[in-house]
Amino acid sequence: MNNLISTSFSSEDLKKINHALTTIEDTISGKVINLTADERQQYGKLGNKTENWVKKVNQYMEQKPELVPFYLDKEEFDKDTQAREDIIPVLRRMTSVFESLDDTSKLLSTDIYNAAIAYYRNIKLISQQNVPGTSNIYSDLSSQFPGRSSAVLEQNKSSSSSKDQ
Repeated sequence: MNNLISTSFSSEDLKKINHALTTIEDTISGKVINLTADERQQYGKLGNKTENWVKKVNQYMEQKPELVPFYLDKEEFDKDTQAREDIIPVLRRMTSVFESLDDTSKLLSTDIYNAAIAYYRNIKLISQQNVPGTSNIYSDLSSQFPGRSSAVLEQNKSSSSSKDQ
């Protein structure tokens, strides 16, 4: 078996992580929004090209305030722009942390699943050899794979009944 990753987190590590997350959650509470899946489709985000265009628009609004339409709240525009500029670096760091944790979780999941499959295959094999106590384990574990033939169980049942005769 190929172990892809070997790592662990102490209870102190987890305590620090959870404390940091609580601090972040408390700090952003009331300042951030959670969109629904539909709303996420409805609203976009600024890409590099559009962001540069918006910066140009802002420069023109600064240079020629008399051309800003009366229905546009320039103070709110500036406030939104600043808030976005403030959170983008934080978002990038958090995305990096998320990706690292997610990648680590994927490797750990693969290691765990591969080990579980190895155990399952071993149980299947020794169940076919009628090792006592393995048929029930195999039957229970094989329920993870419905629709697959339980020929091993049928084979065990038929060999048990032929021994009884």
